[in-house]
Amino acid sequence: MTVETAPATGRLLRTEIPGPRSRELHAAREKALPRGFGVVLPVFVDHVDGALLVDVDGNRLVDLASGIAVTSVGAAAPEVARAVAEQAARFTHTCFMVTEYDGFVGVAEALNRLTPGDHEKRTALFTTGAEAVENAVKIARAHTRRPAVVVLDHAYHGRTLMTMTMTAKNVPYKEGFGPFASEVYRTPTAYPFRWPGGPEHAAQEALAALEEMILTQIGAHNVACIVAEPIQGEGGFIVPADGFLPGVQEFARKHGIVFVADEIQSGFGRTGAMFACEHEGLVPDLITTAKALGGGMPVSAVTGRAEIMDAVDPGGLGGTYAGNPVACAAALAAIELIESRDLVGRARAIEELALPRLTGLAESSAYVGEARGRGAMLALEFVQPGGIVPNPDAAKAVAAYANARGVLTLTCGTFGNVIRLLPPLVITDEQLNDALDVLAEGVADLG
Repeated sequence: MTVETAPATGRLLRTEIPGPRSRELHAAREKALPRGFGVVLPVFVDHVDGALLVDVDGNRLVDLASGIAVTSVGAAAPEVARAVAEQAARFTHTCFMVTEYDGFVGVAEALNRLTPGDHEKRTALFTTGAEAVENAVKIARAHTRRPAVVVLDHAYHGRTLMTMTMTAKNVPYKEGFGPFASEVYRTPTAYPFRWPGGPEHAAQEALAALEEMILTQIGAHNVACIVAEPIQGEGGFIVPADGFLPGVQEFARKHGIVFVADEIQSGFGRTGAMFACEHEGLVPDLITTAKALGGGMPVSAVTGRAEIMDAVDPGGLGGTYAGNPVACAAALAAIELIESRDLVGRARAIEELALPRLTGLAESSAYVGEARGRGAMLALEFVQPGGIVPNPDAAKAVAAYANARGVLTLTCGTFGNVIRLLPPLVITDEQLNDALDVLAEGVADLG
């Protein structure tokens, strides 16, 4: 399929995907890297223009991945690139725990201002999302003097020892990497599409299960924190049943448990609110952020109530690259773009355009069990026709169809049966509609 007449702002295929130059570079990669590094699409990118990835063969692909929700402002936003260049010319590193710089403080102030709640806050910067989650656990334990951590089914929190333990899915994240961290407990999440008693009972029954487990199996007085994604990412873009997370937060506060919202994938406008927990009026004790925070540069954060954040003694938090000055400059530029261009509103517009079309696919195809999501964090869950049995082969087939035609898509889900849409918030309506057309063709191709 060649789209030689496409405008400069649209999808264009000059070769098959991947093209000859990408295949040549991928062959070199296989000789240099361990096989543990997987790849969704073996295409080597030359440059990026908004929501278009231009590869080394001259193909233009519509990006529905955003580097897994990282490049919400685009992967080459001039404002971010300029901020990075200016800071790199000043200095690239000093280590904030050795000598200080204003960018670190600026990002902390912005997060204290933007995150939910008007209470006094503190922010600690780190490098990766997993590092932020690990430090949230450390902070919660220091504050409560309790050991236990409670997480949810279908959760994804990272790949380090602690966060891998907190993550639900075994393959590929945990298989062969045990033994795992201690004092991590898992309870059902309110997954409406798959709740055995039906979606109308999901919130109440999942909350009851959480309360029973904590009260009878762990002891509430032993629980430091409950960590939850307001919308579960890798687990399948699961929007929890209404009322479940507010109930969890209320239970946590009643028992002196720190409630942690993991907003690493869902934060910074992705869901049509600055943070996904705002959709249900949640005000977390601690909130972890990363991904879109840095506009493509590695930076993460834990923001929370001052009395909780200050529970850690001096020297207990940090890291050599924590809040790197170049990454902080990128973060400040990305935050400015999100606010000044109302990319939160743009995410809502993306939902208004895309979700009805995805819902139409669920209504017309027996292979699509549900379309769901918020803002520009949307998904299709694939099933065996006639029921809700997961159908990962159908998801893979549709993703492969789209990828081969220049629409970069990702699968996810505990069962591998979900296609997730994470377009940059700067994607145009024309680009998004074109990508959705391809997805619809792929679903129709299932039969």
